[in-house]
Amino acid sequence: MQNKKTGPGLEARGVCFRYGKGAPWVLKDVNIKIGAGERVALTGPSGYGKTTLARILAGYETPVQGEVLWEGRPLPKTGCCPVQMVSQHPERAVNPRWKMEKTLRECWEPDGPFLQKMGIEQAWMKRWPIELSGGELQRFCIARMLGPQTKFLVCDEITTMLDVITQAQIWRVILEEAKSRGMGLLVITHNLALAGKVCDRAVELPKLGRWQGA
Repeated sequence: MQNKKTGPGLEARGVCFRYGKGAPWVLKDVNIKIGAGERVALTGPSGYGKTTLARILAGYETPVQGEVLWEGRPLPKTGCCPVQMVSQHPERAVNPRWKMEKTLRECWEPDGPFLQKMGIEQAWMKRWPIELSGGELQRFCIARMLGPQTKFLVCDEITTMLDVITQAQIWRVILEEAKSRGMGLLVITHNLALAGKVCDRAVELPKLGRWQGA
């Protein structure tokens, strides 16, 4: 399932991270390069820093040392970032004081056919986050990060709350978007079967973040 690469994409150079001075290193000297349009699965046991690395690559955390580059330049600090992330905890990613329509349109305004593909019902748009199930809320979180500005999507166990049929539906939409737009993916998952289906290659992040792989 190899994609045609269109040039430099997302890169981490010598990334080190820990939660506070004197705390143990979570990531140490991580180097990773993912080509534009490439789909890479990141695997490894819990507690090895996969989610921390994902947050750094999306610009949500700042490394203690090292840098993250998009197309050879630092990630933008303001405006629309080309790298977006969807986490496994959708309830933490939305404002509980906003109805879902406002939450979605904070990022962009998808049309009806796109929402239908994502399995989002119009009636849900007028609801508060607390009125949705975890799976329904995750559909919104995925949809809002698939705006036209997104060139690379970091997916951290994004379909764990969904049943098998719905998982397949959501991944079909994501892969269609990735193919049509040349969008790159980093897929964090414990599901090796999923990694084999949606990604070009899989790499494992060992303890302390010593990156292994192509």
